[in-house]
Amino acid sequence: MVFKKLLGAMGVGGPSVDTVLANPSTYPGAPLTGQVNLTGGTQEADIEHITLALVTRMEVEGGGGDYSATGDFYRLTVSGPMRLHPGQQLSIPFRIDMPWETPITTAYGQPLRGMVMGVRTEVSIARALDKGDLDPVYVHPLPIHQKILDAFGQLGFRFKSADLEHGQIYGVHQTLPFYQEIEYWPAPQYAQAVNEVELTFVTSPHSVEVVLEFDKRGGLFQSGHDTYGRYTISHHDADTTDWRAVVDGWVRQAVDKHRSRPGYGAPHGGHGAYGAPGYPPPPPPGYGHGGHGGYGHHGHYRGHGSGMGGAMLGAVGGLAAGYVIGEAVEDVFEDFGGDD
Repeated sequence: MVFKKLLGAMGVGGPSVDTVLANPSTYPGAPLTGQVNLTGGTQEADIEHITLALVTRMEVEGGGGDYSATGDFYRLTVSGPMRLHPGQQLSIPFRIDMPWETPITTAYGQPLRGMVMGVRTEVSIARALDKGDLDPVYVHPLPIHQKILDAFGQLGFRFKSADLEHGQIYGVHQTLPFYQEIEYWPAPQYAQAVNEVELTFVTSPHSVEVVLEFDKRGGLFQSGHDTYGRYTISHHDADTTDWRAVVDGWVRQAVDKHRSRPGYGAPHGGHGAYGAPGYPPPPPPGYGHGGHGGYGHHGHYRGHGSGMGGAMLGAVGGLAAGYVIGEAVEDVFEDFGGDD
C-alpha cells in the first residue's frame, strides 16, 4: 500500500485514494501493475481524470551551472470523467509498460546510490489537481545489463555513483529526455591511465547501446581527456559471451590508444598495467560493434540539455559491496517526493 490520502479539492468529507502496486520491482520493458482504490466521501465528487506518472530526478545543465530537477517521464491516464457517490468504493486496475530506456535503480539487491524513482497518482477534481505521495519503484537490470555489470566488478572496477543526465547522446536514438551514467573508479590494472569510467545503457526491445566514457589521466606533456566507445549488443548474447573478456577488451582498446599518444609516460613494470601479455583475450572478432565500434573522440558525444528481481540479484564475489546505500530508501523518497 502506498498512500491513503484525503483529496483536498473536496475539503473535509471528500473522497480518498489508495494506490497499491502488485510488485514494486520491475525491469525495463516489463509491466508494472496495481490498482487505484477510491472511496467516496460524504458528498458526490465529479472526478475529471486519474493519471499515474513515473517520476524521477535528473541533473540539468543550465546557464548558471548544473542543478537537480524532478519530473515525470511517463504518464498513463487510468480513468476519464466519472462521478463518485458518497461511500462508493471503486477499484481501477492499471498496467504501466515500463519504457525500455527506463534507468536501473537497483543492483545486487540494493538501491544504486543517487537513483530514485516512483509512481505518483494524480486525481483531478473540480479543476484542482491533487498529487499523491510517491510509491517507490525498483528497476532491476535485464540479463544483458547484469552480465556487463558483473564483468566490471570481476575486473576490479568499483562502483562510485549513478545519476541521470538531462540531454541526448550524439548518434544514439533515445525516446526519453535523459540518459543514465553509472560511474566507476578504475580497476587497479587500469588506474595508471584512467581516472573514471562512465557506463550508459540505452536499451531497446532487441538490443542495447553500450556507451563508455573514459576520463583519462594526462601524461608527461599532455593533459587528460575523455575518450568514448559505443557498442550495439543483442539481448540474445547475454548468456553466450565471455563478458569479462569483452569488457576488458573495450577498456584495453581505449587504454592502448591512450598509451600510444605522444608524450605519455612509460608504464611501470615488465608488463605495464595489463599483467601477463595477451590475457585476458580480446573480445571475439566483430562482436557487439554493429558498425559503431571503435574508440576515439566523437566531439560533444553527450548532449546535456521482490519476486521479479530474485533471479538476478545474486552478487558475484565481493562485487555487491560496491553498491552501497547512501541513505535509507524511505528518507530518500521523503525528500524526493517534496520536489516538484
